[in-house]
Amino acid sequence: MNSPMGDFLKPDGFVGPRGLRALSQEGSIGAEVARYVRRSRADKRARAALPYADHRRPQPVEPVLLVPGFMAGDGTLAGMSAMLRGTGYRTYRSHIRVNFGCTRETADHLERRVEAIATRRGRKVTIVGHSLGGMLARGLAARRPDLIHGIVSMGSPILAPGAVHQVLAWDADLLTRLTRAGVRGLMSEDCIAGSCARASFDESHLPLDPGVGFTAVYSRRDGIVDWRACVDPAAVPVEVTASHVGMAIDPLVFDVVRDALDGQRRARAAQAATQAATQDPAPEIRLRLSPA
Repeated sequence: MNSPMGDFLKPDGFVGPRGLRALSQEGSIGAEVARYVRRSRADKRARAALPYADHRRPQPVEPVLLVPGFMAGDGTLAGMSAMLRGTGYRTYRSHIRVNFGCTRETADHLERRVEAIATRRGRKVTIVGHSLGGMLARGLAARRPDLIHGIVSMGSPILAPGAVHQVLAWDADLLTRLTRAGVRGLMSEDCIAGSCARASFDESHLPLDPGVGFTAVYSRRDGIVDWRACVDPAAVPVEVTASHVGMAIDPLVFDVVRDALDGQRRARAAQAATQAATQDPAPEIRLRLSPA
């Protein structure tokens, strides 16, 4: 079956994973789930050993919006949400039950969601997105740097959204067929090959404001997308060994995401300190420094 996705979504030099051998890379999801269960139990025991009001318990401050991947919902990132909350981040759901609708409509929904969170918390938001969620985050960060501190993408083929395994292309084709049959709320052909797809693709390639942090997490073992398409030149690339699906559940990836968020927060603090130090001294200080 030929891919229903527009040719512009698969630039020259990018080839999606192929065949059963590529899909077998996703077989490590069992080990990744097992690691998550072990980590979850260990964290639960550690929390139980602390008094409820213990001063070492971090107070969540930094708002982080988690966005699921294609054909996935908020529940797939529940484990990551719990981990980030335990390390001082205030996490928010995207309110996406299943991410298979029009990408432009989804981006507009996320923009409203970010606006609401930023208004409520009185500060900018950081977005962590898995696969398609990361591509949506990249476009939204270019569109609204006034609302977004930074983004972390996980297995997001931003450079070539069409360089995917045939299984994923089949899913997209099925959605467009259902749309033609009259089912509402799904991707249409325009979303994967027409002007809607082109607009989303172009937006995700716009330059980012220098103040917006960007970390791109990728895996050479990715059996769903071309890992090279995940390494955006505007991002700090970080390699992991997880499967594509496993990035949403593997605690080793959670650690990488937390480190990325911590690093972006430190960079913002350093930038703010530098700006404060380079400001002109107050007028009365300048008078005292003037020669007699």
